[in-house]
Amino acid sequence: MAQVRLRKGGVFVKLTSKDRKKVLFLIGKGKEPGRVMKRALVLRLMDRGMASPQAAQTLGMTAMSARNIAWKYDSHGLETALYDRPRTGQPRRMKRKEVSRIVAMVCASPPEGYARWSVRSIVEEAVKKKIVGKTNRESVRLILKNHELTPWLKKNVAHGGVDA
Repeated sequence: MAQVRLRKGGVFVKLTSKDRKKVLFLIGKGKEPGRVMKRALVLRLMDRGMASPQAAQTLGMTAMSARNIAWKYDSHGLETALYDRPRTGQPRRMKRKEVSRIVAMVCASPPEGYARWSVRSIVEEAVKKKIVGKTNRESVRLILKNHELTPWLKKNVAHGGVDA
């Protein structure tokens, strides 16, 4: 069982042998993000008998950060102490069906009066055809990038698989 103790001078951690092996493996591997490495190092230093303020100062972090890592380790385990929780991010503004309709529109001929599609003309045409209520050029640019479409470079972006 992990031991995190508050004594004069700071917080002290005693890792379980299993957690100690994991921490040493992470540090030795060196392929984790910097935040994870720093957290593993602070746990290792505190496991070796260093108080939280000294361990934090050694690694260039605040004493509060080191204490929080120790308390997370004590209450929720090693994984929670080392890694951040996943973040949800911003919700998608366009549904997959709308994206598919925009891609299909771009693969067809450009609007009358245009030789090629531009990002601006795609946005205008998508709103005009009521594919989407409102969108911006960056959203359309990302859709084109994700589908590897460059309609402004070619007159016909639909590529057939049949040789003539």
